[in-house]
Amino acid sequence: MKKLSNSRRREAAALAWLCLALLTGVWARGRQAALAEKLVRLHVIAVSDAPEDQAAKLRVRDAVLAELAPALESAADAQEAEKTVRTMLPRLRALAEEIGGVPARAELGRENYPTRVYDSFSLPAGRYTSLRITLGEGAGHNWWCVVYPPLCGADARAVEENEALTDGEKAIITEDGAGCVIRFRLLEWWGELTNRLDKTEE
Repeated sequence: MKKLSNSRRREAAALAWLCLALLTGVWARGRQAALAEKLVRLHVIAVSDAPEDQAAKLRVRDAVLAELAPALESAADAQEAEKTVRTMLPRLRALAEEIGGVPARAELGRENYPTRVYDSFSLPAGRYTSLRITLGEGAGHNWWCVVYPPLCGADARAVEENEALTDGEKAIITEDGAGCVIRFRLLEWWGELTNRLDKTEE
């Protein structure tokens, strides 16, 4: 039997790696999409990176979370939570302006998020339903979290006990070690690649 040359071996290894990456990307995107249907995320954007603007961003965050917590407590699922948040947008905008001291926008829609690593869990990159609070020009650093289910500041036990997520979804986002983050980074890379391909076809 004729042996493969070194270049052929490298080509075969590269092809195998590409196939594995594609399969993993498809799998990860499917899991992310299913997880995204269970969540409503929060995105607060500061006026600028000046210390006073960053501090105002955190005050607005705290006020928005305090306003949303009792309203979302009885929500049966993410769709119901989304409807509740939508009705509250005028109040949340007014609250952000009152606390932040600048004009603000409160919007609810689909938004692309990068991979995020929190204290007790991680979330993959992808498109999520997002409550976006923009303070002033929104030129400063962001703050991300999850308002439904209420995971902002949650510890590992709170995540494990949350009834809105399946055991499989909890395992994905709370897995020990760097394994889940590596897979999430692959998903992020996969999303960037497919976005580039979509733009070249336009």
